[in-house]
Parts: sequence; C-alpha cells; structure tokens
Amino acid sequence: MAPLETQHREVVIIGAGPSGAIAGALLKRQGHDVLIVERQRFPRFSIGESLLSHCLDFIEEAGMLEAVRAAGFQTKHGAAFGWGERYTEFDFRDKFTAGHGSTYQVQRADFDKLLADQAELQGVEIRYEEEVTAVDFSGAQPWLQIRRADGSEYRVDAAFVLDASGYGRVLPQLLDLEAPSGFPVRRAIFTHIEDRIDDPRFDREKILITTHPELRDVWYWTIPFSNGRCSLGVVASAERYEGRPVNLDACLREFVQEAPNLRRILANAEWDTPARLIGGYSANVKSLHGPGFALLGNAAEFLDPVFSSGVTIAMRSAHMAAAVLHRQLSGEPVDWEREFAAPLKRGVDTFRTYVEGWYDCSFQDVIYYEHAQPEIRRMISSILAGYAWDEKNPYVAEPKRRLRVLAELCSAGADA
Repeated sequence: MAPLETQHREVVIIGAGPSGAIAGALLKRQGHDVLIVERQRFPRFSIGESLLSHCLDFIEEAGMLEAVRAAGFQTKHGAAFGWGERYTEFDFRDKFTAGHGSTYQVQRADFDKLLADQAELQGVEIRYEEEVTAVDFSGAQPWLQIRRADGSEYRVDAAFVLDASGYGRVLPQLLDLEAPSGFPVRRAIFTHIEDRIDDPRFDREKILITTHPELRDVWYWTIPFSNGRCSLGVVASAERYEGRPVNLDACLREFVQEAPNLRRILANAEWDTPARLIGGYSANVKSLHGPGFALLGNAAEFLDPVFSSGVTIAMRSAHMAAAVLHRQLSGEPVDWEREFAAPLKRGVDTFRTYVEGWYDCSFQDVIYYEHAQPEIRRMISSILAGYAWDEKNPYVAEPKRRLRVLAELCSAGADA
C-alpha cells in the first residue's frame, strides 16, 4: 500500500461549530496557521439555540460581533420561568457582572454557518465533509488520518490539535478518554414550530423555561426566533415517558397540554416539523488535555440543557485554549492543567451546582421566590447570563453553600 499523502499544519481543529470557529479565528488573528476539519457540510441542524450573554464577549473578541448583529437573529434580554400560575423573569441587562447583557436566540444551522464563514473570511481554512479516522499523539508531533467525502485519505502532522467536535467527541473516543457524567440519564423531545403566539404576556426577547405543574423534574423550553418560529422541547427522565405515546410528536403534544401556560401560549401553533429525540447527552472525560491536544466544549463535557450553558462553555473553552496555545506556540512554557483545565472546570462546576439544584428543586425554590432581594437577583442573573467564572460574585465563589442557605431562606419564607 502506498504511503498516505502527508501535510504539515501548525494547528488542526476538529469541528467547525462555535468553539472550533471561535478558536480558529482567535488563533489566526494571532498569526497562526489553522486548519479546521469538519465531518458535515454546513448549514446543518444543531440543537441549542438560546445563547447566553457571555457568548458575545467571545464573538466580539473573534471579530465576528458585527456580522452576528447584522444577521437578524432574535434579540434576547433574559430568561423567564413559569410554573403553574407562577411567573418570574430575569433581565440579563440587570446583573452583577460587567459584560454584555443582551444576546440572541438563533437557529443554529444559520448561526454556526455564519461563525464558520467569518472564520474563513479571516483566513482560517475549513475542509467540510472530512472525517478524522485515526490519531497518534505518541511521537514528537501529533498526526491525524483524515478521510475525504470521496473515500480517499491523507495524513496531517500538526504542532497541536484542538477537538471541537461537540457530540461527535472524536478524541475522547479515539483516545479512550470517555468518563461517566454523574448526571442521571434524561431524554429531550423537541421540534421547531410556527408558533403564532399572540398572547401579550409572552416576551419574545426571553427564553421561557416552564416547570411541569406536578412533576418538578420535568421542564420545557420555548425559544422564539425572529421569523415567527420557535424551538420547543421537553426534558424528563426515562420513567416520566412511561405510559405515554411512542410517537414523538404525540408525546411532546401530550406534555405541552399538561402545562397550562404552554397550552395557552401555543394554542394557535402549527406543528409542521417532526419531533426528534436525544437522550443520554450528559458526558464527561478523564482529562481535558494531553500531550499535543486539548478538548473544547461538548467534546469534553456536557451538563444539561436547562440553562443553555453548552455554547457558552464551548466558547469559553475556545477562548482559554487559544490563549494558552498561542503562548505555547510562541515558545513560552505553559501549564495546561493550571491555565486551562482547572479554571475552566471552576465555571463548569458552578453551572453544575445550579443544574443539580434545579432538579432537586432547591434552585427552583429560589427562582420562583417572590420576595428575593434585588442584589441577590442580580447575582443570580449574572450566572443565568453565563458569567459563571466571575468569582467576585458570591454565588460563583461559593455556589453550593450560598445556594443551600438561600434555598433554606426561601423555603422559610424569609427575605432572601
């Protein structure tokens, strides 16, 4: 067999989604040679349409904010929560942490292509419909074997590899890095609909998170887009689906009918897109980095969709990895654990605390509490806006203790 054609690149990024596009642009802007290899052809469907405000900090840093603002996406100012007749909302423009307040709700096929196109305009090479089939990090220089759409293969030697492959989790699978997530297995059924919402109480500039009126571990998302459509989904553990219709569309409709606010808001909706199912999405890894590589976003860890943290963590990891890698490629000594993995995990663990608190209802009690102090609401608003790395915020610095105390005050009916 003839040897494979071998190419030489400085940085290879696996995946052209948000973390790959951001990391590629940041490295290119610092003068590095970057190749992105993407298994699919863009635009392609992806779930996770509600961006947090912190995302715009990284989009701006990557020189893409003007293009995103001009794209016509739905403006998002915060998050609303509904449970039976209870309703509360958080405005991300009124928060503890400095940074962007408003953000966007996006159809990911369009958004991800926009970011990838912006990276290409800045000089990043993206090769679509090419798949990484083998890797080797044992030698002096990493190499990847890549298969093109026509079945032909080639090899790329690189100084460093960033895995931004999302749910594809290329390096965790090829390098045996997969680890249990620690979260119970949950499933989401979701679709896009023409919502035809005319309820004056519905705010299109906020994501709506609805708690099931009786089953508090079951929740729904409603994410409106600028074109009159919205993303709609329900998340529940496997036992909550027992006895329900096997047909995904019928199952989702049944869940929606059980939530009074959604039944009212979506009374005129046209359900014109088949529902989809995703399950067992929570994931983790043994390590976020190794000799010659680092993992970004969902390729490393995915918690839960409840607070839309996935894209934020992906972009934050891209920002942090690009900074460390730039210094390494410039000849400086770096410590990937101290400078990348440990600080990234601190923010992820903050999100983890509030996700766990959502499902054990302690954070729900805080969210729906009617007598919260404004300054505490601003601190919570910062976390919901994605600023989970701001340790000046007491609810980031000590998330578990602070949440426990706050939940106890709310349960006691005290000012919190």
